[in-house]
Amino acid sequence: MQSDTKTPRAAGADAAPRHSTSRTGASWITDNAGLLATHLAVLLFGLVGLFAKVVALPAIILVLGRTFFSSAFLGAYLAFKKQRFALKTRGDYLLIAAAGVILAVHWTSFMQSIQVSTVAVGTLTLATFPLFSAVLEPILFHEKMRVSDIACALVMLAGVGFIVDDFSLDGTMAQGVLWGLLSAFTYALLSLANRRFSSGYPASLVSFYEQAIATAVLLPALFVFKPALSAFDIGMLAVMGVVFTAIAHTLFISGLRTVKVRTAGIITGLESVYGVVAAMLFLGEIPGIREIIGGAIILAVALYSTLASTRSS
Repeated sequence: MQSDTKTPRAAGADAAPRHSTSRTGASWITDNAGLLATHLAVLLFGLVGLFAKVVALPAIILVLGRTFFSSAFLGAYLAFKKQRFALKTRGDYLLIAAAGVILAVHWTSFMQSIQVSTVAVGTLTLATFPLFSAVLEPILFHEKMRVSDIACALVMLAGVGFIVDDFSLDGTMAQGVLWGLLSAFTYALLSLANRRFSSGYPASLVSFYEQAIATAVLLPALFVFKPALSAFDIGMLAVMGVVFTAIAHTLFISGLRTVKVRTAGIITGLESVYGVVAAMLFLGEIPGIREIIGGAIILAVALYSTLASTRSS
């Protein structure tokens, strides 16, 4: 869930769902290809957190590399597809510029959360973004605030409490959770901004603008941190940006052509699971009992919220 592109209802040719009513052999193959693409995309999103541990660079530099290579790839992809780049109004340019800044904060805080704690803490606290959406969405879109959403948010907060074994700000778990909550908060803001764009623009175009703006915002970090980039670092940043961001984004959107909204939401919930399992296998990060309990609470509430929202839509 740490990618800005993972919204079930994207607009334009990129994301128009098509659901066939007949179960012919051809449609069965198409539907399963869509499921495979969606699962593969979420797996790639879930593995992004590993780069925060493998590449010895500050979080902000990691994100700068990610947005640079991803936006360059998306820009080339859109040019190849002969996509119109112009937005419709001046207000859209201002909003997407703000979204790009929020994206920079979102991805940086996510990577920072993992670097100061563990992949499990970073990915699981990010999964609490519905906690913030439950409060922000009714305010920004003038919708009725539902008691069930507030209840889910409070239960998620309790799940976060289980993860933290030391509430002192000197503790790495507490720091990781705070950075993770900032990442979740900014992801909620980003999702609400993308809700505004989803009815008028292809998701790939929105992602291109947001990531290009994030690149511009983060560029001064090169002069502040002056990182000594090795060939390995640049290669890892390119892989993270192209494969684990741009291509993963494209796969996810292509999957939405046949995968139902509810199914996509449930699959997206597996991102944290993929991240935790990958950290166990490749980094030897074994989550403690508190992280397991807290993570189970957070993921269960996220799953419930996804099912409830798709039933009511």
